[in-house]
Amino acid sequence: MTVERTLSVHDSSTAPSSDPATAAAAPHLTDEGDALVSARVHELLESMTLEEKIAQLVGFWVDQGDEVVAPLAGEMATSTRYDEFTRHGLGQLTRVYGTRPVDPAERAEWLWREQRRLVTETRLGIPALVHEECLTGLAAWQAATFPTPLAWGASFDPELVEEMSRLIGRSMRELGVHQGLAPVLDVIRDPRWGRVDECIAEDPYVVGTIGTAYVRGLQAEGVHATLKHFVGYSASQSGRNHAPVHAGPREIADVLLPPFEMAVFDGGVRSVMNSYAEIDGVPVGADPTYLTEVLRERWGFDGVVVSDYFSVAFLHLMHAVAATPGEAAALALEAGIDVELPTGDAYLELAELVRAGVVDEALVDRSVLRVLDQKEELGLLDETFDEAPTGIDLDSPEHRAVALRLAEESVVLLANDGVLPLGGTATSGAGPARVAVIGPNADSSEALMGCYSFVNHVLAHHPGVEAGIELPTVLESLRDELDGSVVSHAVGCAVEGDDRSGFAEAQAVARDADVAVVVVGDRAGLFGRGTVGEGNDVESLELPGVQRELVEAVQSTGTPVVLVLLTGRPYAIGWALDTADAPAAVVQAFFPGEEGGRALAGILSGRVHPSGRLPVSLPRSAGAQPFSYLHPILGGSSEITSADTTPVRPFGFGLGYTRFERSELAVDGDVVAGGSFSASVRVRNAGDHAGVDVVQLYARDVFASVTRPVAQLVGYARVSLEAGEEAVVRFDVPTTRFAFTGRSGARIVEPGSVELWVGPSSADKETTSSVEITGGEYAVTTADPRLVEVDIKRASEPARNAEPARTF
Repeated sequence: MTVERTLSVHDSSTAPSSDPATAAAAPHLTDEGDALVSARVHELLESMTLEEKIAQLVGFWVDQGDEVVAPLAGEMATSTRYDEFTRHGLGQLTRVYGTRPVDPAERAEWLWREQRRLVTETRLGIPALVHEECLTGLAAWQAATFPTPLAWGASFDPELVEEMSRLIGRSMRELGVHQGLAPVLDVIRDPRWGRVDECIAEDPYVVGTIGTAYVRGLQAEGVHATLKHFVGYSASQSGRNHAPVHAGPREIADVLLPPFEMAVFDGGVRSVMNSYAEIDGVPVGADPTYLTEVLRERWGFDGVVVSDYFSVAFLHLMHAVAATPGEAAALALEAGIDVELPTGDAYLELAELVRAGVVDEALVDRSVLRVLDQKEELGLLDETFDEAPTGIDLDSPEHRAVALRLAEESVVLLANDGVLPLGGTATSGAGPARVAVIGPNADSSEALMGCYSFVNHVLAHHPGVEAGIELPTVLESLRDELDGSVVSHAVGCAVEGDDRSGFAEAQAVARDADVAVVVVGDRAGLFGRGTVGEGNDVESLELPGVQRELVEAVQSTGTPVVLVLLTGRPYAIGWALDTADAPAAVVQAFFPGEEGGRALAGILSGRVHPSGRLPVSLPRSAGAQPFSYLHPILGGSSEITSADTTPVRPFGFGLGYTRFERSELAVDGDVVAGGSFSASVRVRNAGDHAGVDVVQLYARDVFASVTRPVAQLVGYARVSLEAGEEAVVRFDVPTTRFAFTGRSGARIVEPGSVELWVGPSSADKETTSSVEITGGEYAVTTADPRLVEVDIKRASEPARNAEPARTF
């Protein structure tokens, strides 16, 4: 392939048509740059040489070495000296704190000194923007590690996620970091994909509400969030990383795009990162359809688009749509990628292409304006970097308290025959005298954390270096929690491999105990190092190695077994849930972070009430597709196929130590398309102990012009109730929650009947009602509401009735 045409500023006349409300929904840069960009920024641009402009569009990875912390990082490492690279300035510094274990205060001193050099020794004096990974907390040595995003989804608690992201943002800003590469808003489509632990849920509304909360928290502290990975990345064929995506335009518009749209409109996100994937043969990084037409012209996004690491060069190396890195740069720049990360492997060739007349310099100017505008917004153009911070605490008691709360809220109780809680808190009996804690993840701190935690992402390359934070394991935490019990331990087997030599010891320890807690699951890592994480895709959804055999061996002793899963994806564990000889209880935790051991111990003992709900369906097998509950009638089990796609546990499922009753779902009789209606439900704690219910309102469009899902989550709310207490939860629902892409390709709300229900999961209709949408077909605009407002009124304790309405 050769570039045979002059690439110029994208002609907006070819963009998809949009309504007037779209243009007014959010200000954005036009192709020429408008008054929204300050005169100062325009003057800077006008004074720049071409080399100075391009320097603002690239990053430099100062610490990049032999560690493989990004795909093909070793092959792509630049050999250019840093001082030579930055002589014209620099757009971004890549992972100053997050590539090696460096002392935060010492590294901050280096960074402040380097920023002063850029200010005083380059002609324009523009500092570099610093970005870091921050998916489970700032990915740096000695920084707090929070639960992985799949655990955020299990909590169904956007407010707590926002509180967490504020703490993350505060730490980052203190260290001079300006941009965080999170959150991941990919909707889970296939649990075989290794990056599932980075995702929030299989439901786009849960992804959107929780992801937007993360954006708000981070940006409230002055750090720009970056949405990943725009768009389609999670829909790859067979769950293979970077594999082709063949999602239709309706699936993209109705399932994959909405979380990003919510984060743009409701979160005001300032940065977006492209997907590595190709959609129907066109790599997203080279496609203006999404990065320019949808993101900027339809949604009005006015921030900066950064490339995923090396994704510009991948247009040449992996997608083969560009014959040279320079051609790849030209395609990416025209498509709408402003900044190449982590280094300028391709964009540094733009100067030659501009001078040759192959690339229009207006394209470069367009991106430079956005970068300079971002730096001005962040205060970088006025920063003098006089004094670096000292006395830095990246894992304060406040960090740990929020990490603990989120971990506790995210643990899902999948089955319980009464063996839990161990401490007797919710039963009449006392706790067990002897507890065996068995399994490869029982005494492993690494098993508590996801792929993008600093421990698993970076420290794995630095054996012998301490984590720098306290990481109590499940075993250690249970010994503290059950101080009246004798707690013994056996490993049994490794997470991977076929070594069964430890089975006999595990069985002996179990036989000598009143109950056996068997802790199995994943070990997160990258590109073949581990069982889940980036590049660790699987063909089977059986537990890795011989862990299932270990559980069954312990089960054969006759000692009651509590199976605890520490995983980054849902596994096919029907054998542990739906058989006569299944474990007495099954607990699912999705990489719960630094306080995950204590959280699990509190739940197992009964001190903490389980309140997590499944953010993903538990599949029956790797072949039982579709995996998502968002499937049409013929996507599920039926009499016309012998394949059973029914999940072992449905989306939204989760047990507790008390019992909730949901009744009296009351809904407005009809509502005009484009309007809103109210749905209220009574929730009662019918058990003997306090607890938390996640109230879930579902809907089904009974008949429509295109096939629709058999269930769709409309709204949700966490409700804490004392024993015997009840509350009325009201959802104010815009009919745009039922919008879909019609046959014409436009998003619409159709008139017709909608079935509604509330229950303990997507599959359980405990109390039902319906609403009739009237009027004509309504064309949805970007100005329409996307969120459901929730109001909770309690029937007892009048002082608690004043809870403010919340929008989720």
